[in-house]
Amino acid sequence: MTPADIARWNAELRSASPLDIVRWAIARSHGRAIVSTNFRPYEAAILHLVVQVQPEVPVLWVDHGYNRPATYHHAEQLRARLSLNLKPYLPKITAAHRDAVHGPIPTTEDEAALKKFSALMKLEPFQRGMRELAPTVWLTALRKVQNPNRAGLDIVSRDENFGALKVSPFFYHSDAGMEAYLEQHQLPNEWDYFDPAKADEKRECGLHAAWGGAAVGTAGGSGSERIAG
Repeated sequence: MTPADIARWNAELRSASPLDIVRWAIARSHGRAIVSTNFRPYEAAILHLVVQVQPEVPVLWVDHGYNRPATYHHAEQLRARLSLNLKPYLPKITAAHRDAVHGPIPTTEDEAALKKFSALMKLEPFQRGMRELAPTVWLTALRKVQNPNRAGLDIVSRDENFGALKVSPFFYHSDAGMEAYLEQHQLPNEWDYFDPAKADEKRECGLHAAWGGAAVGTAGGSGSERIAG
């Protein structure tokens, strides 16, 4: 898999439908595809899409413990509706324990502390999931319009943090396009979602950013250790 291969695949898939992109990705996975989710707005679309092609696909979900009740209800609704093969991964420390020891969730005013929070509560369990599930293809709900950091990505990319081929079938879809997909398939949405590892939708939590690789490489332990950001 060379940069030239990735450029060619992106050119070929640019006009393909999301469903055809998923079929292409799963055909390349040699039986080792996964889809990740956090059950944020519009996530029902990627889950509905992927299970049409591979119903038993593992669904990697990091439940960091800070989800709001509506998000947990949404997760259970989609698990039942789509018969999801959900693979939850939890941090090695509970949210209550972390808050008691380290205080409130850091804000965007303390970037270093926020990266340490992300490494402990989100990146480490995600790394553990990726290591155990060992995918060759990682299907995601990434879209270009979500934040400025994602504008430089594409439908297909080589993920350096986790060593998988990352494929985002809805990458060029607008919010209106996602709304239309949900309406067409009568899928629920979830608007109460909040990601404490981002604290701001303009930020990256580290899963899809270069700095996450270093953070993931040093994340671990019981949560009382300091984690490099």
